[in-house]
Amino acid sequence: MIFLANSRIAAVDVGNDSLKGIFGKMEAEINIPNVIAKDIEDRPIIGIEELNNQEPLDGIHIRLHSPTLKDNNSIYRVGNLATKSTNSTELDPGSNKSEEDQTLVMLFAALALDAAREENKQVFKRSNNVIEATYTLGTGLPLREVKEGKDVGYRSQLLGSVHQVEFLVTPKYQGLKVNIKFEEVKVYPEGFAAFINLVMDNDLNIINKDLIDRRILIQDIGGLSTDVAVIKNRKVDDDKAQGFNLGVSESLEAIRDEIRSRHGVELDSRRDVVEIITKKHDRNHIMVKGSRTSVHDIVDRILLELAKKQYRHLRNIWQKNSQTEICYFIGGGSIVLKEYLKALNNSLDGYNIDFFEDEKESVWMMANAYYKLISDFSRKNQPEKKKEEEKLVKTK
Repeated sequence: MIFLANSRIAAVDVGNDSLKGIFGKMEAEINIPNVIAKDIEDRPIIGIEELNNQEPLDGIHIRLHSPTLKDNNSIYRVGNLATKSTNSTELDPGSNKSEEDQTLVMLFAALALDAAREENKQVFKRSNNVIEATYTLGTGLPLREVKEGKDVGYRSQLLGSVHQVEFLVTPKYQGLKVNIKFEEVKVYPEGFAAFINLVMDNDLNIINKDLIDRRILIQDIGGLSTDVAVIKNRKVDDDKAQGFNLGVSESLEAIRDEIRSRHGVELDSRRDVVEIITKKHDRNHIMVKGSRTSVHDIVDRILLELAKKQYRHLRNIWQKNSQTEICYFIGGGSIVLKEYLKALNNSLDGYNIDFFEDEKESVWMMANAYYKLISDFSRKNQPEKKKEEEKLVKTK
């Protein structure tokens, strides 16, 4: 058994739309758009006073040194700063999250931002602007990648190496270097994590007794993939659970392209498209030369087609698991497709399906689940816990 000391907990969901991270004793959260842009040259230096009046999240500019990266020692703009670049990249449909440099760039950037926080000066050793940060990481991969065994390689490339993040022209952190090590890394299948989050609290006590013994499906619609977890007898049925290379990213990109070609409006990223689709006021409207313009027809046509594909997956899996009682739709993609899926279900099969009305709860579900799981692992593997176990053995 591994016993952990001087290691900070990090639960990180590198989602296709954005990274969500929870750190320490839940005292810090971070949300970064999953967009990066490679810099050939350093970002121009702006006035130090002006720079430090900005927030770090708005100007993440880093150099990365890590043996895990295919493209080592490169400079990146990350998140909000990257969306303003002409060469920004988002994860492509069909790609494996576990094999992309972009996943690692996002992960290392998030951990470095946490380590550099003023509140963590007493947590990590600092010397000459170098921070030595050790983490116990809980994260996850799509079910399809875990079933293919890609979690093993992903975990091993994180463990056993030092990954350095050097902050370049980043507000408040310019000049800092963060050396990241991992005491332990746990990579969870996303369907299993969703089930844990639905039925258990942060101490892994059962909070949803009505759900714990029911046969349920959890359809997690992400940017690049969809996972359908089949839950029975209080666990995920690995044989029946399925993962598909079908997410919302391709459809969001199609909406973005059509808005560009039809209206001449350039949206910075897929996240801008999501905001247009989901905002409470003026939904499915954009500004064209100062005039409020509807893009409802573009959005409806493209998203309805995607919703039909998602619904076919639901129907096929439900037919193979006929005693299913309910299907929960989760993830950022379910928020985008909710009204279309509900309309299809009402007019077709009428399955018992449910969505989370609290959009933040749905989007943060994976990060919350990883936090519960990695916190429980950490608690059970602390030196104090080992002493208690040894005392119990001696008294028996």
